[in-house]
Order: sequence, then structure tokens, then C-alpha cells
Amino acid sequence: MTARRFVQLDVFADRPGAGNPLAVVLDGGGLDDATMQAIARWTRLPETTFVFPATTAEASYAIRMFSPRREVPFAGHPSVGTAHAVLDAGLAIPRDGVLVQEGIAGLLPLQVEGEGSTRTIAVRTPRAKVVEIGAPDRNELLRGALQGLIAGALRPALVDGGRRWWLAELQDEASLRAASPDWTAIAALARATDSMGVCAYARASGQPYDLAVRAFVGAPAAFEDAASGAANATLAAWLKSQNALPGGRDRYVVSQGREVGHDALLQLHVDAKGEVWSGGQVQTVVSGHIRW
Repeated sequence: MTARRFVQLDVFADRPGAGNPLAVVLDGGGLDDATMQAIARWTRLPETTFVFPATTAEASYAIRMFSPRREVPFAGHPSVGTAHAVLDAGLAIPRDGVLVQEGIAGLLPLQVEGEGSTRTIAVRTPRAKVVEIGAPDRNELLRGALQGLIAGALRPALVDGGRRWWLAELQDEASLRAASPDWTAIAALARATDSMGVCAYARASGQPYDLAVRAFVGAPAAFEDAASGAANATLAAWLKSQNALPGGRDRYVVSQGREVGHDALLQLHVDAKGEVWSGGQVQTVVSGHIRW
């Protein structure tokens, strides 16, 4: 058995235990698809990533991402966390503060600022597109998934940004945080629309963050995501398209995960070209080797 460098991280976290956990195998060479899937199933974390040498001069490294059930083309917290692990392992050096990740979603740049546990990393997410906006034939499914919740100003929308989410604004933060999801209804909506589920959000007032977010995954399994960089990037693109970014600013902070025992903070930025960057801090919790 080959000993491969292995780390477990907490992503979008200013301290261990606050963010979204991630496993990274830093020496992916020689592992086939079935083995990578088996390792991801064994870690039982939301995602496990595998790092490989880049195949193009533009990229800093290559990456494969796996949930316990399948390979994932793109996700935000694995991208940000893997960049942190790659930097700590000395596998890549930023060029003018930028790393470039090579993966199924193509070449994606990551901005790196600072060093160590206070370093922030943000990935430029795939371009999002609006699939539909509260279409009448979805009303019954949407009502079921959001039963008992008072809607905010914007209509629900189905938006695809590498992963497809229903985005639903609620009237206030208190009702969002107190919400008890109807998992059967959310799963039905996810299956019917080939989406992840519902990303519900509310605007915050007098807090160190601008939005509170809860991401209810309905398929392929039902759970609440502790901190989703991809869901929040999709939301940022939607808000930008509706001229509804918090405070009209191109940078804002999201609080996510408190309802499932976490306390993540995500930093979102919509640049002058309309590209969305999703990032935050990363904490290394476990460092060693995996033998498989």
C-alpha cells in the first residue's frame, strides 16, 4: 500500500468546527475512479478531493472531487479547501496572488490573500444561468417545499451555476433560522427539476454578515449543507441579475450552518465583469497519510 499525504480541513471557518469539512488526498496519481469513489465513501465527508499534476501550463494543479455517492464536476468548498492544502504542501505557488485549478468545470482561478490560518481563498465560480423564475407549473412543488414560510421580495428562481438550485428569499432572518424543512417536498422538487434542492436566504440587519442562508439538499440524499460555496455563488449571480445585492455592494458576507451545529462565514464578490468569487478562511484540522 502506498502512503499518500492526507489532510482534513474546515472550510469557510475562522476556527475548527465552524465550517464545512473536507478531505484532501494530495497524491492522487495511480488511483482509478473506483478507488477514489471508495475513499470518498469511507471518509463519509460531504466531499473528498484528489490532487494531480496539471496537464496544461496555465493550471497550477488538477483536481477530482467526489461525494460519498458520485463524482462532482464543481463545488465551492472543495475548491477553496484544496487550494489551501496545496499551498500548505508546497505543491503550487500563486502567480500574482492567483492559483488556477484544472478540473471537469475547466480552468478556474483562485485568489489568495494572506497566509496561514487567516489566509483567505476565493474561487471564481462557473457562470450561472437562470433556468426559470417561479414558473406556474412549479407552484405546487414550491409551496410544498416552502410550506409555512413567508416569501421575501424576490420570486423563487431555479438557477444553474455548476450545480442547480432553487433560490428562495424569505421575509426575515428569524423565520429562516426557525424553519423546519419538509424533506419529502424538497426531495420531490429536486427530483422534478433535476436540482440540488432549495437554497433559502434572508437579509440580515445589525449583524457582521449581510445574508443568512440555509441550503436544503433534496437529492441524491436529504440533508442540510453546512456551508456551500457553489450555492452561495449561484445566489450572488441571481441577486446581481436582479440588482438586489445586499446594500447594493459587490462584496458581502454570508452566515450559514448554525442550524446544523456549524457557524460558517462565506465571502462573496461580484467583480466588474460580473464574475462571482466565493471564498473565506480554511483551517487544517488533521494532517497525515492515508494508506489504501
